[in-house]
Amino acid sequence: MDECRVQRQSLAEEFRALQSSFVALGDETRQQIFIALLEHETAGMRVPEITRRTHLSRPAVSHHLRILKDAGLVSVHRQGTMNYYYVDANLGKWGEIKALVDHVCRVAEAASQGAYPNLEE
Repeated sequence: MDECRVQRQSLAEEFRALQSSFVALGDETRQQIFIALLEHETAGMRVPEITRRTHLSRPAVSHHLRILKDAGLVSVHRQGTMNYYYVDANLGKWGEIKALVDHVCRVAEAASQGAYPNLEE
């Protein structure tokens, strides 16, 4: 039971560290913006382009972009007075997300193979 508890605690800590990323990606509107950024032909979109693509108001797009940016999932580069938003290829952040998913899979696999006691027992 100790190993199971240690694994759950470790997963909880990893999840807590990535909570802002999951909150950012958990909202359908932000998912629409994220997908629009991924599908755009060039590196970066301006707020008016995202507004047209998602049919959201300009303030709403700006609000959601700020959340995605604060979570480390979207970045911005400035060209003169224009801001261009793009999906951040921050390997550190995506590596942390991948590590958490991999960890969940390892724990689930161990549990399914009986390495951890059934909680119903």
